[in-house]
Amino acid sequence: MYNSSAADRAANTEAGSRVFVYEVVGIRQNEETDKMDPEIRQSGSVFIRVPYSRMNQEMQRIARLGGKIVNIHPADVDQPNGHITSSENKGSNSAVTAKSEQNNSSASVENEVAPQSSEKEGKSMTQAKPKADKHKDVPVNIYRPNAPYLGQCVSNEELVGNGGIGTVRHLIFDISGGDLRYLEGQSIGIIPPGTDKNGKPEKLRLYSIASTRHGDRVDDKTVSLCVRQLEYKHPETGETIYGVCSTHLCNLEVGTEVKITGPVGKEMLLPEDPNANVIMFATGTGIAPFRAYLWRMFKKNEQEANPDYKFNGLAWLVFGIPTSPNILYKEELEEIQQQYPDNFRLTYAISREQKNPEGGRMYIQDRVAEHAKELWQLIQKDNTHTYICGLKGMEGGIDEALSAAAAEDGVNWMEYQKTMKKAGRWHVETY
Repeated sequence: MYNSSAADRAANTEAGSRVFVYEVVGIRQNEETDKMDPEIRQSGSVFIRVPYSRMNQEMQRIARLGGKIVNIHPADVDQPNGHITSSENKGSNSAVTAKSEQNNSSASVENEVAPQSSEKEGKSMTQAKPKADKHKDVPVNIYRPNAPYLGQCVSNEELVGNGGIGTVRHLIFDISGGDLRYLEGQSIGIIPPGTDKNGKPEKLRLYSIASTRHGDRVDDKTVSLCVRQLEYKHPETGETIYGVCSTHLCNLEVGTEVKITGPVGKEMLLPEDPNANVIMFATGTGIAPFRAYLWRMFKKNEQEANPDYKFNGLAWLVFGIPTSPNILYKEELEEIQQQYPDNFRLTYAISREQKNPEGGRMYIQDRVAEHAKELWQLIQKDNTHTYICGLKGMEGGIDEALSAAAAEDGVNWMEYQKTMKKAGRWHVETY
């Protein structure tokens, strides 16, 4: 257990004079006790005093021990009187019924989130449940699994550069022969061919759309996806397992027909206000909906196709990837940054190349912690919308970093986040 008196001594410097109290639940004793049968019960709520200079390091230690930080407040603020708000209940997340293989790679392949957030095939994409259907005119389920649209692959290009990890493809499908319409932030389903292990037809997988409503060619005739091939080791045999649908898509030849359903989703839609601020936290192929946002905001041909929409706010993308060659859409993102420096900010967290202040790998939560004060100030504006898309494991780190910034203003982050959700300003799609 962390020694609070040692923490206070470490805080007696100008840089680390502030001390915070972490309320933690679910912390275990050590990795060996997890293997015991019967397993040792995890702890209840504990309080740990942490100097500001050690906050990131302590967050990572708690995560390694299986703990979850549910509250952070300055040491001079009274501790809560027993009521615990679990971060597992932050928002009523409802699982999308279809399975998604989008970026469900193991942490060893795509580790722009801390290692404890390893994902396996079969995890569902989840979205924060919308509080009210204010988007009643949004197209939904135009094509269903029992009557999918047959689109044709017209392009399949590799996005990972030389020396990068894994394979990620940008695919474009022709939808000109049907009535498939969609908006930025929605998803479509793909039904792979063949049958599953039970001999039944394969179920659809959901993928976030990576193109604007007009498509990459701005002719309303295509839809695009950003797909990573799922690859992981079988825990017992050590055999390499490849995702069924992601492998099918990544190996798709131009001209091949694909069964498409949807679109679905209203949680990740962009605000209609062109003056809104848009904060985006992405890992890996979680960049897909944000590519659609940014192309709509800044691409010249999109601006010409949308004369009634001119983005005037600030868009800030914090993008977590394992290596530089894995920066998806790198040239286009950096071109937008150069052309619109007052309206677009781009921040990378390259885990295998950059170091956090403690000398460990630079994950997305470390970048959020680094810019927490500025992000917190921006988030408090009524016209700021925050979006999270990618591996589910990054949510906790983002909450922890923003909790510390909010606590300095005497604000409970988890409570404030609830008000943002009610106002429709906090958007989550993780898997």
